[in-house]
Amino acid sequence: MKPYIPILLGTYRKGRQSLKVAEWILARMQERDRLKTELIDLETYQLPIMEERYDPHMEKPPSNLQQFCDRLSQADGVLIVAPEYKGSYPGILKNALDYIPPQAWKHKPVGICTVSAGQFGGINCLAQLRLLSLALGGLPIPEPFPIAQVREMFDEQGQVRDVKLNAQLDGFINSLLWYTEALVNKRQMETAR
Repeated sequence: MKPYIPILLGTYRKGRQSLKVAEWILARMQERDRLKTELIDLETYQLPIMEERYDPHMEKPPSNLQQFCDRLSQADGVLIVAPEYKGSYPGILKNALDYIPPQAWKHKPVGICTVSAGQFGGINCLAQLRLLSLALGGLPIPEPFPIAQVREMFDEQGQVRDVKLNAQLDGFINSLLWYTEALVNKRQMETAR
């Protein structure tokens, strides 16, 4: 069975450059027959400010909340694409992840791609998302994938201007897939006991 590794796009600000990055990564991942993927775009869900954590028995869950939580809980691994806003990740991403249950990503690898208009590629965002992933039980993979100066790296149609970025992405996806397959196999072995 192919591992399911969705891409979580952590913003819906107007003019977001990270959408180009997420769509580029999605296209590259869809070329691989060893995995299943999709884009989980927070703009689609428009989750309100969290008042209570998701529970299937909630009286009136926000629209799309169950679908959002189910997709992330069913994932074998997760790839987050997030821009750095003021030295951190977007509040809308934190709000969305606060909805999912603690340990929802237990023993699941998390790849993190950060996006920045500046020259550091969102490394503060990356460090903080690693901590957040750990709090959800996830295991951030060692390889970071920060994309600096995103406006220079992609054209208006979302095409990569620097072909070296394709090779870097391939290495990042290979690593995420390796960890995902290893942990899926381990969970299957433990279930079979």
